[in-house]
Amino acid sequence: MADVSLDTLGLLLKDAGEIEVLLLGTGAKQIFPGPELRQALQDHGIAVEAMATGAAARTYNVLLGEQRAVAAALIAVE
Repeated sequence: MADVSLDTLGLLLKDAGEIEVLLLGTGAKQIFPGPELRQALQDHGIAVEAMATGAAARTYNVLLGEQRAVAAALIAVE
């Protein structure tokens, strides 16, 4: 999570007006983003949820099926 920042999420923020929820898949285990990143995303109107990558992928599919404006940033599981 140390490498996840507003800079690394820059392309996502270009379309921030279209995104309600950002799912952060943090690998094999859940790791929470720092308060600065969480606040910066909230300032762009994006709710952020961090979870293990497998759970993030499943949640993404459910929210997409509900036609929610969702995006996912996933860290691969090794």
